Amino acid sequence: MAQALDKSSVVGVVGSGAMGAGIAQVAAAAGHTVRLFDSRPEAVSKAIDGIGKMFAKLVEKGRMGAAEADLARERLRPAGTLDELKDASLVVEAVVEDLDVKRTLFRELEDIVGPGCILATNTSSISVTAIAAPLERPERLVGMHFFNPVPLMALVEVISGVATDSTVADSVAALAAAWGKDPVHAKSTPGFIVNRVARPFYAEALRLLGEQAGDPATLDAVMRDAGGFRMGPFELMDLIGHDVNFSVTRSVFDACFNDPRFTPSVLQQELVNAGFLGRKSGRGFYRYGNDAPRIEARTEPRAEKPQTVRVTRVRKHAEPVFDALHDVVNARLQAAGIAISHPGLLDGVEGREAPAFHVHGANIFLTDGRSATQRAYDDDYADTILFDLMLDPGKATRIALARADQCGEAAWQGVVGLFQAAGFDVTRLDDVPGMAVMRTVAMLANEASDAVNQGVCNAQAVDIAMQKGVNYPCGPLAWADAIGLAHVAAVLSNLAAIYGEDRYRVSPLLRRKLYAHPEKARFHAR
Repeated sequence: MAQALDKSSVVGVVGSGAMGAGIAQVAAAAGHTVRLFDSRPEAVSKAIDGIGKMFAKLVEKGRMGAAEADLARERLRPAGTLDELKDASLVVEAVVEDLDVKRTLFRELEDIVGPGCILATNTSSISVTAIAAPLERPERLVGMHFFNPVPLMALVEVISGVATDSTVADSVAALAAAWGKDPVHAKSTPGFIVNRVARPFYAEALRLLGEQAGDPATLDAVMRDAGGFRMGPFELMDLIGHDVNFSVTRSVFDACFNDPRFTPSVLQQELVNAGFLGRKSGRGFYRYGNDAPRIEARTEPRAEKPQTVRVTRVRKHAEPVFDALHDVVNARLQAAGIAISHPGLLDGVEGREAPAFHVHGANIFLTDGRSATQRAYDDDYADTILFDLMLDPGKATRIALARADQCGEAAWQGVVGLFQAAGFDVTRLDDVPGMAVMRTVAMLANEASDAVNQGVCNAQAVDIAMQKGVNYPCGPLAWADAIGLAHVAAVLSNLAAIYGEDRYRVSPLLRRKLYAHPEKARFHAR
């Protein structure tokens, strides 16, 4: 049976790099005696000195009392050998991501620590089950995956391997919560929650770039200014480092036996081959340095605002994404003196192509995963234009549009003028299926749904993980609820049909929810 973990528990930390030092700082601040070990004693001294300086900065900012900081600093103790961790109730390793290294370390620790000590690995990608396998008592090893920088990031993934005792996982989760973190339980599967569910954020962006939907700066701007993400995918990959990001993708792809959903990108592999690793090398998708050019997103030049706009809406079903944009556009255009006509709610044949905006002969729809060119062909209506998903039209500053190849210039200019008059910067994406934000969010939601379906975690955990671990503006399943599961499934089905790839297969759980409650399907109860 694992020891109860409270402030009296001694916490051992092995590895004094950024992650190990961060874990030691959080544990010491929470009231624990912390013994920090590293194979390089000078690294331990450096880490403890750095943590002391961090406590001093917190005091300067009024986030920590001076006496509290002094006590926390005194609780940090260097360990000259692993034997000095013998009285620890919890030992967390934050060493190199290598299975053999971690196994060797834990076998050594098992001979040193007491029988009730919990052993935790901070691995971000290695199977917890595999790490624990050689131990005499694998049930006491658990994943405790922190995110960098540890003192600032709230998420901790508590990962159970096949042998992990549930009381061990519960004890570690309770401790993380006592440290002010947001713990989520996960099963030891490739990528756990965050590194698995986040793959489409990078993968779809790389595909969009490969299909020439837009340049990196333009696609990043759409994801930020319309999608509400804190960083666009290309600037984030540059920040992470393409060697690291590509390695994680390869790891998940290999561990999932080459599932096409996780197929690595040739574009990113070429960056790695060239040594263009992002910020740390001075060049990735962008160049860095004092003389690096600033690259602006593509934005359409000003167009003449239309005098009238017509809106058609359907009677039977709610269209939350269209309705949200309609409400914003309607209010702003009326304030600008532009006449808005609403011919009433439609149904039957008349409503088959609603909801839509109409201006200068153009029909303007929310993307459903088809290209604008295909939709123009399917509807036999040349002047077809699509708009991309927005997190919150009331706060968004940019809207992305795609124009059918058949669409006339007058219709296009009228639509550009419409959304500019409504206060948006207008970005034209080349006509790729699903556009940018919608395609990415649908894939994120689909992957999150599969994680829940396969018992990796529950729906609440996956949304907490993606918001707290990678700062997504909305949990992917909550976002799918807001879009409407039927629309998300339609987007994925259309992508699958167009590309002919299993990559875009609809999660069985998503389909199940639709079949059970076609008009009210949700992942989260209202």
